[in-house]
Amino acid sequence: MGATILPDLGAQIFIPLCAIVGILFSLVQWYYVSQVKLSSARDSANNNSSSAKNGYSDYLIEEEEGVNDHNVVIKCAEIQNAISEGATSFLFTEYKYVGIFMILFAALIFVFLGSVEGFSTKPQPCSYDKTKTCKPALATATFSTISFLLGAVTSVVSGFLGMKIATYANARTTLEARKGVGKAFITAFRSGAVMGFLLAANGLLVLFIAINLFKLYYGEDWGGLFESITGYGLGGSSMALFGRVGGGIYTKAADVGADLVGKVERNIPEDDPRNPAVIADNVGDNVGDIAGMGSDLFGSYAESSCAALVVASISSFGNNHEFTAMLYPLIVSSMGILVCLITTLFATDFFEIKAVKEIEPALKNQLIISTVIMTFGIAIVTWVSVPAKFTIFNFGTQKVVQNWELFLCVAVGLWAGLIIGFVTEYYTSNAYSPVQDVADSCRTGAATNVIFGLALGYKSVIIPIFAIAASIFVSFSFAAMYGIAVAALGMLSTIATGLAIDAYGPISDNAGGIAEMAGMSHRIRERTDALDAAGNTTAAIGKGFAIGSAALVSLALFGAFVSRAGVVVVDLLTPKVFIGLIVGAMLPYWFSAMTMKSVGSAALKMVEEVRRQFNTIPGLMEGTAKPDYATCVKISTDASIKEMIPPGALVMLTPLIVGILFGVETLSGVLAGSLVSGVQIAISASNTGGAWDNAKKYIEAGTSEHARTLGPKGSDPHKAAVIGDTIGDPLKDTSGPSLNILIKLMAVESLVFAPFFASHGGILFKIF
Repeated sequence: MGATILPDLGAQIFIPLCAIVGILFSLVQWYYVSQVKLSSARDSANNNSSSAKNGYSDYLIEEEEGVNDHNVVIKCAEIQNAISEGATSFLFTEYKYVGIFMILFAALIFVFLGSVEGFSTKPQPCSYDKTKTCKPALATATFSTISFLLGAVTSVVSGFLGMKIATYANARTTLEARKGVGKAFITAFRSGAVMGFLLAANGLLVLFIAINLFKLYYGEDWGGLFESITGYGLGGSSMALFGRVGGGIYTKAADVGADLVGKVERNIPEDDPRNPAVIADNVGDNVGDIAGMGSDLFGSYAESSCAALVVASISSFGNNHEFTAMLYPLIVSSMGILVCLITTLFATDFFEIKAVKEIEPALKNQLIISTVIMTFGIAIVTWVSVPAKFTIFNFGTQKVVQNWELFLCVAVGLWAGLIIGFVTEYYTSNAYSPVQDVADSCRTGAATNVIFGLALGYKSVIIPIFAIAASIFVSFSFAAMYGIAVAALGMLSTIATGLAIDAYGPISDNAGGIAEMAGMSHRIRERTDALDAAGNTTAAIGKGFAIGSAALVSLALFGAFVSRAGVVVVDLLTPKVFIGLIVGAMLPYWFSAMTMKSVGSAALKMVEEVRRQFNTIPGLMEGTAKPDYATCVKISTDASIKEMIPPGALVMLTPLIVGILFGVETLSGVLAGSLVSGVQIAISASNTGGAWDNAKKYIEAGTSEHARTLGPKGSDPHKAAVIGDTIGDPLKDTSGPSLNILIKLMAVESLVFAPFFASHGGILFKIF
């Protein structure tokens, strides 16, 4: 219906160029972080002979208190090495088990999809145009398997690289805190940016290369090409599931054990080196909140891209072989990298943080600036890469769409993400009344704290759901399921900035832990606590983005599945669909029960071990003896590896069992039910846990008259707040974030196996 302004060659250059720019920018940020030396003053002087912006040439041992102690730097380096070694060891252990699963599931994909046409190598009539011939089902099986492995490996690498930069940066953030909160903020944020840009750029580049390589074989069969690419999203989310669940169980087992015995029973500070679980706790921040979150958001990006590509491949883009328009989702992501690059400079170069109160606004401004600039960026790329008019497949009919309508679809997803982010911040930041009310409820004990926290979590669901509903209505009205897919992409278009502010949180948390363990002054710990408090809020915002995008991605994948499986109408009143709907709505509860119990079981072992060490190691409480950190690390590792298998199996096996035994109509109901209930529980759980965490920090910081009436540390209200935080930990860091992977993963798995389910599924209904 018209040509695009940007030629195919331009798109082929623009996409990989933006990805390479993103990778180079991340390396520049890493270089700046590496300039903070874990060495003595003399080494620092030799390595930094000239002055540099942001104070990287200053001597690290020049504390404001006038203490010139080289041992502090050495101690920080030792602690960082212990955390890095623990995190690396856990991930390698986890990846061994995940690698076995990856190979077995890849074989399953090949066998199931290959058997659709009896492993025939003959060309078959195309699914959507029987007058044309397309590549055989065996080709789809082969290339789906390859793309699954590509997605899985990219997801694993993304998580691992994020973990490595986080453990590289945490002690450096601690040391920079001695020169001021601004220097520490820049170091932590630059480190987060390394992860954000590496993940966004690598995910985009691998997907772009895979499409071009697959195209060499598929030629004109674009439907088959982009159906094969869906395996990329499945691979990414499969690894994210195990990373999120395994990492979440690891970190919360250690965190709960450390808090209950250390802070509540023994009345010692958080991250006190006398606590045997303290190293395991800091390791957990990296394997759960960094590696897990990285894999999670990579999975969302991969799935939203795949959903958009599959829907577009059977529309005018695919029928007319308009390659630039077909790659529109990748072009939007490419523009997002450039926008996030500019946005990052506002935090690191254009403005300087001088006071604690400026930290959270600086992070919020990252979201606002990236959203505003990206709105203009979307308008530009839509204008140059999409025809003025085109048609989109809409459940058996072709819907005419204008390019400005497509722009609105992406933009509504982008701004819905910002709304969800700010609502999440309102309900989880201790700067606002909801968290302050939760803190105030601690006056009368832990029970009222729990009641207020649960009420806050339930209430925090309202506005995000309306935002998601509005974006679904607008985007579907303009461009059917393709509109929903690109709306999800819009929400994830600023993923580099989102990941940067998300990774900033655990890095700051570790920095505070290292400051405590290294025996640094109370003044330094106050600075790292301020960084961490802002990081808790941004981490909650990151989870809000992940959950919101998961809802849109899952709906887009659901639409693609229904089309690919040949389901004309999903009628909720038919028994086949309704039983699927009610079972699907139950699955998030079952999954949450499994993950919560896993954390509880692992935490029970950790509490017993920490108590044993305090009771049996002479001089441990007095600080004259060292705890056995290694045993606690082993408990968390063993528990997480063992406990991540049942919930992972639940998610991965449900679509296969339902599709084979009950057929595609019942599976449609399962997907719809899990989406509707999973989103609600995920938002509530994440925000409840975040609110309890920041209510505790509000009391500990004592920055207002109200907070001081509840404190200090060790008071009864503070102990009640610690108990609430302990309950909330598995909600916000294990069950809640894992649920968005559940709803995405079941949808993309169903899409990949749709041809098999359509041909051979519904065995029970065929028999009876």
